[in-house]
Amino acid sequence: MATVATNTKPKVIVVGGGLGGLMTSVKIAEAGVPVDLFSFVPVKRSHSVCAQGGINGAVNTKGEGDSPYEHLDDTVYGGDFLANQPPVKHMADNAPGIINLLDRMGVMFNRTGEGLLDFRRFGGTKHHRTAYAGATTGQQLLYALDEQARRHEVAGEITKHEFWEFLGIVKDDDGVCKGIVAQDLRTMKIETFRADAVVLATGGPGIVYNRSTNSVMNTGTAAAAVYQQGARYANGEFIQVHPTAIPGQDKLRLMSESARGEGGRVWVPRKPGDPRRGEDIPESERLYFLEEKYPAYGNLVPRDIATREIFAKCVDEKMGVWGQNQVYLDLTHLDKKLIDIKLGGILEIYEKFIGEDPRTTPMRIFPGVHYSMGGLWVGFVKDGNTGGLVEGDPRNQMTNIKGLYAVGECEYQYHGANRLGANSLLSCLTGGQLTGPGVVNYVKHLSKSADDLPSSLYETALSDQNRKYETLAKSTGGENPYKLHEELGDIMTDNVTVVRHNDRLKVTETKIQELQERVHNVSIADTSSWTNQLIPFTRQLNNMLHLARVIVAGALARDESRGAHYKPDFPNRDDERFLKTTIAEFTPSGPRLSYEEVDTTLIKPRLRNYAAEKNEGDAVEEKQPEKIVVNTTTANGTNGANGTEAKAAGDSGDALSTRPPAARQDL
Repeated sequence: MATVATNTKPKVIVVGGGLGGLMTSVKIAEAGVPVDLFSFVPVKRSHSVCAQGGINGAVNTKGEGDSPYEHLDDTVYGGDFLANQPPVKHMADNAPGIINLLDRMGVMFNRTGEGLLDFRRFGGTKHHRTAYAGATTGQQLLYALDEQARRHEVAGEITKHEFWEFLGIVKDDDGVCKGIVAQDLRTMKIETFRADAVVLATGGPGIVYNRSTNSVMNTGTAAAAVYQQGARYANGEFIQVHPTAIPGQDKLRLMSESARGEGGRVWVPRKPGDPRRGEDIPESERLYFLEEKYPAYGNLVPRDIATREIFAKCVDEKMGVWGQNQVYLDLTHLDKKLIDIKLGGILEIYEKFIGEDPRTTPMRIFPGVHYSMGGLWVGFVKDGNTGGLVEGDPRNQMTNIKGLYAVGECEYQYHGANRLGANSLLSCLTGGQLTGPGVVNYVKHLSKSADDLPSSLYETALSDQNRKYETLAKSTGGENPYKLHEELGDIMTDNVTVVRHNDRLKVTETKIQELQERVHNVSIADTSSWTNQLIPFTRQLNNMLHLARVIVAGALARDESRGAHYKPDFPNRDDERFLKTTIAEFTPSGPRLSYEEVDTTLIKPRLRNYAAEKNEGDAVEEKQPEKIVVNTTTANGTNGANGTEAKAAGDSGDALSTRPPAARQDL
């Protein structure tokens, strides 16, 4: 059967069962619109469960003068002014209410002795703004939201489809999204599902880099699939490399920023190659390099800055612990009982995988790929009175494909060139809260339901995906898809992480194109018709290669340094040319780039300087909101009034770097 039967009333499909997907589903179900929720894994195993440190919100219980405006300024300042400011303002304004909502849901947040919610400091701010539940905040939030989703599930308002992989959307003759194609990963049956709107909340592309702090499901394959169907991808070059990951041969494990937020200190021995153990090195022989270089923020500078400093100490200056690419993250001076209460979950992870007690021995860490600031392009509608967003407008969070929305890490909207710690959970929940009412308003005002469309539309989409699957299953070439993925991860890690050079980026682009040719010549050794893992992985690999090209193309074209994107040959920020969002559009020969102006109408861009207090030097200017609507999605689903296109920066004619090949960026 080509199409799964649906109700005659409007129906929405949400793909992804993490925080963004659950919040979106709950908000839609609350309005009486039924939701089909698709998840690659059981909802409680979604990647949101891995978030450790907390969620930001300017509740100001400690009386430090924090406010939503300070949160807005810290976020756009930390993101090097590449984020459109109205969505960030909306996020900051709604953050305290979201934290209070989660508290009422029963999230076991840490509390002060007086019974108030406790807040810790995270990077890029001087305020205690991060609410937390020990070191397992993501898990507690995910379970609380899933409990709310289950209430709607029992009422028949949410239907879960777990162990399903999203393969693509179904578009009608006008290019409007009207459903999805998905595969049951147990029976391997491919089916189509009708819907009046589709929301993607499918996470980031960390596994493009092979070893990262991400779960193995974070391939970015859903975003890559709709990118190939015409969705625009924005700011793909901005990949966050977290400064403190636990090195491992199989993958990297995150050591949360909360360790530094609770007083952890980063250092290396002053003597390169010092053979002594960290606890045996006296204080006078330790170099606390972040504290010395950035006295105002110390160990809590934003992640892109901390990562570059650690990388420089290890790779360039050869001062890593025992001559290796590692520095110390030291908690041994802190009260052991207190850090057990606040950090017990992450201390247990380190003990389990390294075999050392971080309460008595300094931890050894190194940066690791962690997060994507880039993602699917989505629109917003600015409120001319508040400077934030018009809530309930169906154009908020909609991609350039009408009827297709994106929420969470798979979209680009809230973080600019660098994400501040503890803004990720917040952006997922903010996006879900914003998208839910907008989707409801969208589907309730459609002139035609997906149920009214001819079945041939869905039969064609189903036939196309079945043909692709069968062709792949019969592939008997000589290439091992897991080996191809390893090659992709190695070259992306070497050349497209902390430090980037145009000559090495061009080598990477050539390598990816080679891998795209080789992936069509794979050997499918497993042809089983039940829980086959090899064929879906190979399909995901093909999608990862497309996203890798987007990341590299954006990095190659952006000849400046901004946030997580750092080119030594272009060490300064270039607002005149690049205070713009990179837009990638799919073509068979590779991504086509254009640029879109960034809305900076609330706070005037200024250079970042974390060696001094934030407001020293250039003053913060808050402009009066202009009564305009920017960056919206028009009726036919194309980019709105303020979208501008510019010549790709790669055409500037700048000479290639003559710098010798850098040391392997072994993250």
